[in-house]
Amino acid sequence: MNRSQNSQPELAASLGRSRAAFLGVGAMSGLINLLYLTGSFFMLEVYDRVIPSRSIPTLVGLSLLALGLYLFQGALDIVRARILSRVGAAFDAELGHRAFDLVVRAPLKGTGSGDGLLPLRDLDAVRGFLAGSGPGALFDLPWIPVYLAVCFLFHPLIGVAALCGGLVLVVVTLATEATTRAPTRAATTHGQARTALAEAGRRNAEVLAALGMQDGIGRRWSMANAAFIDANQRVADIAGGFGSAARIFRMVLQSGVLALGAWLVIRGEASAGVIIASSILVSRALAPAELAVANWKGFVAARQAWRRLSDLMGRLPPEAQPHPLPPPRASLVVEGLGVAPPGVPRLVARDLSFGLRAGQALGVIGPSASGKSSLVRALVGVWPASLGCVRLDGASLDQWTPRPLGPHLGYLPQEAEIFAGTIAENIARFSPDPSAEAVVAAARAAGAHEMILRLPEGYDTRLGEAGAGLSAGQRQRVGLARALYGDPFLVVLDEPNANLDADGEHALTRAILGVRARGGICVVVAHRPSALAAVDLVLMMAEGRAQAFGPKDEVLRRVLRPTEVAAQATAQPAPPVGADAPEALQESA
Repeated sequence: MNRSQNSQPELAASLGRSRAAFLGVGAMSGLINLLYLTGSFFMLEVYDRVIPSRSIPTLVGLSLLALGLYLFQGALDIVRARILSRVGAAFDAELGHRAFDLVVRAPLKGTGSGDGLLPLRDLDAVRGFLAGSGPGALFDLPWIPVYLAVCFLFHPLIGVAALCGGLVLVVVTLATEATTRAPTRAATTHGQARTALAEAGRRNAEVLAALGMQDGIGRRWSMANAAFIDANQRVADIAGGFGSAARIFRMVLQSGVLALGAWLVIRGEASAGVIIASSILVSRALAPAELAVANWKGFVAARQAWRRLSDLMGRLPPEAQPHPLPPPRASLVVEGLGVAPPGVPRLVARDLSFGLRAGQALGVIGPSASGKSSLVRALVGVWPASLGCVRLDGASLDQWTPRPLGPHLGYLPQEAEIFAGTIAENIARFSPDPSAEAVVAAARAAGAHEMILRLPEGYDTRLGEAGAGLSAGQRQRVGLARALYGDPFLVVLDEPNANLDADGEHALTRAILGVRARGGICVVVAHRPSALAAVDLVLMMAEGRAQAFGPKDEVLRRVLRPTEVAAQATAQPAPPVGADAPEALQESA
């Protein structure tokens, strides 16, 4: 609860900046509701003045006055709707980036839901309500007592009838609130499950097609979709039923007041104009409540979306901006590191301690599920350290934020995710002002330059989602070039040769040597010995712990079979070229 309260100002402050707009909407709502009396008083004057006097000029004058008031009311209605629409757009524009930040950060903190895009959907729900007719109905509600007071001025019995009708609609509104809350929440939950299944099916379309799994996953999606439709249907049935009941009740009450007015006229207690005027006025008095009931479904959905956003913002506050640090250039130190997946209390890697200096490269080996990928995720800050820390030039990673640290890191995960856009944009990490020379240099360092030039439009070749249009090996080369863009100090590669052919592996070896030659640090996770050709240190992991760490030849002799050691010895790379190569690198070569 405290988390939500702490984050409440973040949402409320955004609406608070539209305070002047809301004040203007409130003032216009007052004028609009006063102008709604035009019809009632026009009818009253026609019946009580024009018809008895048979005065055409009076009728023309009253008609022109009513027309002018109606036009003014319509203009105010249009302006009010546009202001509310722009308030919703401003709210979305201010918090849209924050909602995207929640979408991106939530999976890394273990706070994500089944529907990873739920924060964006919640923001859309709040914006849609702000820009719709719901706020207008809420602004009109406070004017119901004014209409009731005018009804009492016509006649006390008419006022009592209108008051009773208003109380009935209040009861209907409260009943709508009580009965739609749970189905709306259930609809959101089922919607998350449905979207998560659909997204998983889209990501794994090839597996579904190859293994004939479409029907099985399709049945699961159909079940989730049926539950989602059923929950939405319950919400629609309840809200629609109460809305129809409120509308019918208002019509019945309007006719009842008309009959009451006629009875009062027969008894000589009211004028003939009161019959029509009171009927119109009572209808108008109850219209805001009826409109509120009709929009209650959207109001409940927006309120629940607001609460979810508040809660998530409380758990993931905006990242603080620490004091700027100089670019790392000297060392990487791991101190007693323990790593757990986000949201999982169990450590999958622990008690890891080692250090690397500029110009060195570390190969991380070990069986599957030994904690290798967990280690490299912690090295680049994707997963926070549960125990210990990772330091670059003495500063722990939590002293950096991703934006200033990102240019100093290069990271190639097992699945080289490529985004929709050009190859140059992907290599340049979608920087707003990329360097063309740096893009080509990174591609050359990754051995991808010639491959890119052979594509139809070279670096301007536009790729589809997930790198559609490239083979797995080509995507891995582009991902490697992205990791090397800007000459980052620390380059972490998780099984970078998984989809590479012999030429690709040679290019990978040259890339690692290039990182070492310019004074960077490279960490390579590998299952195949060929990926270790350019490293000088090896870390052997098993069951989440370090089993051996030291010079490559020494560790490999201890942990590999003799045939594998011999194969590793034949895979030594050529010595680096250039005077800038570190002495340690030249000696190891």
